[in-house]
Amino acid sequence: QVHVVESGGGLVQPGGSLRLSCTASGSISSIYAMGWYRQAPGDQRELVGTITISGVTNYANFVKGRFTITGVSGNMTKVYLQMNSLEPEDTAVYYCNALLWGSSPSWGQGTQVTVSS
Repeated sequence: QVHVVESGGGLVQPGGSLRLSCTASGSISSIYAMGWYRQAPGDQRELVGTITISGVTNYANFVKGRFTITGVSGNMTKVYLQMNSLEPEDTAVYYCNALLWGSSPSWGQGTQVTVSS
């Protein structure tokens, strides 16, 4: 079993930056990738990006080079989502999940990001 916790959300002005953290614990050897998602009020949850245990990243088109996912290659205990040039449209609850070998993903409880002046 894997437990995932996000942190780092908050209120930021348009054009500002935030760094979210995702910490995994438990059977971390079963994690092969981790992903960041977000869900705005009234919208479906959407993928922001993923990072594999080997450090390969993929991003949704809307990221447009503004967001970066980092972690420690070979170690899935902690990954980060650096968000720059934030826009009001980025306001959402941001979730982290751990993709597991032979099991359903483990999700965190989410962290609120609000972009507003």
